[in-house]
Amino acid sequence: MRTISILAASVVLAASSMYSARAHAAGQIDCEMKFNLTGWAAIYKHAEGNGTITCNNGRSFKVHIVAVGGGLTAGKYKVEGGTGKFSDVYDTSELFGSYAQGEANAGVVKSSMAQVLTKGNVSLALAGTGNGVNLGVSFGKFTINRAK
Repeated sequence: MRTISILAASVVLAASSMYSARAHAAGQIDCEMKFNLTGWAAIYKHAEGNGTITCNNGRSFKVHIVAVGGGLTAGKYKVEGGTGKFSDVYDTSELFGSYAQGEANAGVVKSSMAQVLTKGNVSLALAGTGNGVNLGVSFGKFTINRAK
């Protein structure tokens, strides 16, 4: 009897979590970012840029991006036409703030970047190509703020 009660409770719990997941999925917002970024590194890394976040709920935001960090890295680079894809969010305010960043890169003349950043439950996958010379591994933060 105890086994049947546990099994029944498990089924009810699973069913309610599926309903809850579907209810939450209906409220999720899908957002993407287009950006340009220019930076340099000599042990300390600094990059700044601008972009636009566009969401499937009709909202869009002009943003300013700052990436800082340190590690074994050197060079300078410029990314034009970079793209970012956010994990689904429930509120667009979740998109802004500082993301943890880890990166490995290499390039001469044509440079490329691909990385996934995290901030709590929100992830951001970045990709882009550009020009520059860089080599190294760096860690730091990638901050997105609304442009003024």
